[in-house]
Amino acid sequence: MRLISVSLGSNIDRERHLRGCLDALAETFGPLGVSRVFESEPVGFEDGRNFYNLVVIFDSDWRVGQLQAWCKRLETAHGRHPNSPKFSPRTLDIDLLTVGDLTGVNDGVELPRDEILRHAFVLQPLAELLPDGRHPGLGLTYAELWRDFEPNGQRLWPVSFTWAGRQLSPTS
Repeated sequence: MRLISVSLGSNIDRERHLRGCLDALAETFGPLGVSRVFESEPVGFEDGRNFYNLVVIFDSDWRVGQLQAWCKRLETAHGRHPNSPKFSPRTLDIDLLTVGDLTGVNDGVELPRDEILRHAFVLQPLAELLPDGRHPGLGLTYAELWRDFEPNGQRLWPVSFTWAGRQLSPTS
């Protein structure tokens, strides 16, 4: 079993799609570690709808290709079109961040995902969820990476979010 981390995002019917994704992850992989949910301004998108983003961790013995295919099927089930433009609004975005300590291209997927080091909406929830976890390529902890992160104008803030009767994010 390896620790898997994924980032989730949505800017269309955000709560419904993220809750559905969390339900599917829990049903498929069992117990989840779930970060707070953050609202963030879109980065690179012309459509100005804000995203909800979070990071989820779980254990799995699935191969990288199996995990990636499962994520893409769930995105499609939530109405995301596989051939839609890169920076278009989306119902659900699931990205594999890390699969254990794998690095490099695995089953066609680059690990760890480079967004960890580029986007506050990925690194902040990851650092809160796994502060002592180490980036597989750099060896630095996620807390260290977040401490030294240059936000470059990226704004995000925690939002109230409940899933499975659990308050994931503060209400104030």
